[in-house]
Amino acid sequence: MSTANSANPLLDSSQRHDAGELLAFFDTLEPIPAEFMLGQWRGEVLLSGHPGEPQLQGLNWVGKHFHSVNHVDPIISADASGARVVNPVLGTASLREVVFRGQPTATMVYDQHPVFDHFRKIDDERVLGVMDRKGDNALLFFCLQRLD
Repeated sequence: MSTANSANPLLDSSQRHDAGELLAFFDTLEPIPAEFMLGQWRGEVLLSGHPGEPQLQGLNWVGKHFHSVNHVDPIISADASGARVVNPVLGTASLREVVFRGQPTATMVYDQHPVFDHFRKIDDERVLGVMDRKGDNALLFFCLQRLD
């Protein structure tokens, strides 16, 4: 997905982006209901200088698995063979609809951490995610592509 949308360079995960431009793009996207997120998703971080970016890369983060609105594996990592495995480092999460930037949209709420991942629809197969962590001065951006 490093070229998640060649028509939109903001979705190129191999380039560094301005966080303000990513947030402005997020604001143009359609809010989605929580159920839209159910299933497995492949993820890539969109680089904007957030300190969490190298941490996710160090975890070999490759996506998320939304089993139900009450059961989410937020960190799916690639193991040595490249297989997708649940990484328990941040525990589990739930899906809710939360108002973020003036719109109610699907939001993943970590069960044991003050972290919200807000999602908006790029198209039927992709969403733009914004991680909002209490105490952070910056937002972390990522793109998810549906696997099933």
